[in-house]
Amino acid sequence: MFETAWDRFIPFFAFSPAVRKLLYTTNSIESLNYQLRKVTKARGHFPGDDAVVKLLWLAIINIEDKRARERAATKEKTGKIKNSPSTARLIEGQRTIGWREALIELDIAYPGRIR
Repeated sequence: MFETAWDRFIPFFAFSPAVRKLLYTTNSIESLNYQLRKVTKARGHFPGDDAVVKLLWLAIINIEDKRARERAATKEKTGKIKNSPSTARLIEGQRTIGWREALIELDIAYPGRIR
């Protein structure tokens, strides 16, 4: 699958190393990558690329549903969303150092898409 998506992956290297590191190594992304590796490792072999894509899509939906429930429970309990490393978030991330610079670089690369 990686070889067939190479033309979509290569543009990632146009960004500065600092932005690439920031985009790849944020805690939410690392957590998501870990959970997706767990799902694919447990399955073994796949009949084709479509099966992998479908499994990953369903896994992402399941992960986000779980995180949304955690956010809702935290909000109910405290009246606000807690900013602690133990609270998992895919959409509502914690503050990340260097994110502003990454957004500026992404806005330059893709004008009008980042708000």
